[in-house]
Amino acid sequence: MNVRFATKCVAWSLAALLVAGMAQAKDRLTVDLVNEPSSLDPHVQWNPDSYFVYRNIFDNLLTRDDQGEITPQIATTWKQVSDTVTEFRIRTDVVFHDGQRLKPEDVVYSVQRIVDPKFASPQRGQFDSIVKAESVGADTVRLTTSKPYPALLAQLVKLSIVPKHVVEAVGKQAFNLQPVGSGPYRFQGWQRGVAVTLVRHDAYWGAKGPFPTVTFRAVPDAATRVANLQAGTSDLAVTLDSDLAQSLRRSSRAQVLSVPTERVAYIRLNTVKAPLDNLKIRRAVSLALDRQAMVDGILGGFDKPVGQMLTTAHVGYAANLPAPRYDVEAAKALVKEAGSAAQVEIELATSPVFDQRIVQAIQQMLTDVGLKVKINMSDMATYLKRAQGGLDQVPQISFGRWSCACQDADGVLFPLLHKSSSWSAFRNARADALLEEARSTLDAGKRLQAYRSVGEIVVSEVPLVPLYQSAALYGAAKGLQWKPTPSESLFINRMSWKD
Repeated sequence: MNVRFATKCVAWSLAALLVAGMAQAKDRLTVDLVNEPSSLDPHVQWNPDSYFVYRNIFDNLLTRDDQGEITPQIATTWKQVSDTVTEFRIRTDVVFHDGQRLKPEDVVYSVQRIVDPKFASPQRGQFDSIVKAESVGADTVRLTTSKPYPALLAQLVKLSIVPKHVVEAVGKQAFNLQPVGSGPYRFQGWQRGVAVTLVRHDAYWGAKGPFPTVTFRAVPDAATRVANLQAGTSDLAVTLDSDLAQSLRRSSRAQVLSVPTERVAYIRLNTVKAPLDNLKIRRAVSLALDRQAMVDGILGGFDKPVGQMLTTAHVGYAANLPAPRYDVEAAKALVKEAGSAAQVEIELATSPVFDQRIVQAIQQMLTDVGLKVKINMSDMATYLKRAQGGLDQVPQISFGRWSCACQDADGVLFPLLHKSSSWSAFRNARADALLEEARSTLDAGKRLQAYRSVGEIVVSEVPLVPLYQSAALYGAAKGLQWKPTPSESLFINRMSWKD
């Protein structure tokens, strides 16, 4: 082949690749959330809209890959030194967004911060088995738990590493307003009630963010989120209902992305507040709810009815656990037996982030068996504050969708049921003992049996009523290449764009 001609061919090929790359480049990704984040400090809150944003600002000690396996992030390797001691080798090539190197001391500080009772993190119950965090040598952190803690690695997937020098210098409130992490994106600005803007962290140690800028907008109305996709003014919309998802299937600009999650939709009953302190009424509530009708008639079949708070993705899932049954006549009989107690008005708390068609269906089903139920809608921040406000503040009934993002029963059942948790509205000494046993034994068989027993208590005492395993439904621009995961994490640096 002629050398000059070959040289021209190479030049043309390079030019074509350059043009193709430019055609596929996108300067800004726009994501429509339901609400603005209630916090950008990863230790303060973990509701979905906050998590979607700050998970891109911060690295965690460990993470999960797209197949759900626990993999390295800030920790490159780890080893079990004893039943209660685990050591983690920390990366040495990580810099925070202010240019300072991430050190083992930052990992230690992050652990100590989240387990400090005075800090009052809503995540504390997931980490309070850790009684000691220490730096060992130049690149190693040692964690000691009070007892063997089989869920430790699963929980550390959620432990975000914050810079000790920044937090101590500016304080908790200022850090929340201008967070500094080591993740693939750094914080640029927060226009309250409108949007949070992140920009790419070009010195990131791992896979670089594909978009120079990412904007997370608060768009409470789901139909508006879909309209924005159709108009091309957004690229990704979270939390669609089945009707809106179906409408996007005919779109030339947008696509539907879905995945079954580890999140379970449920109602929580305040077992110490009238009239739900009456077991007959709690059992009537459970009997009145037609899960299959919710899934088929409202959710379009994307979701799956469940009889417990765990899915098959969770360690601790108990197969063949007796599921709550649907029996309207039995529910009516229990309401009648309860007498005047059943005439007390019941608050059903919800927030716009949840599917209100389901909430209204629950209200109607409970009304049909003779209960008086009133829906109380509040913004997510208010809803969460009440949900963790103690037995007097927790509503009589709350609709929610729970995920620990850890795929372990400890992250679901302990915070929802154990008396030490701010999320719990249940008091049962037997359940507490079983939950403590399950989180402090490395024997997988004993753990499973303990969780099965807890599940049987839930069926009998009805502090919770599991409804269905949620499917995450997203609307996305046609050009967005992304595979959603059961953990519902929006890892922007795992996305790409192709026109």
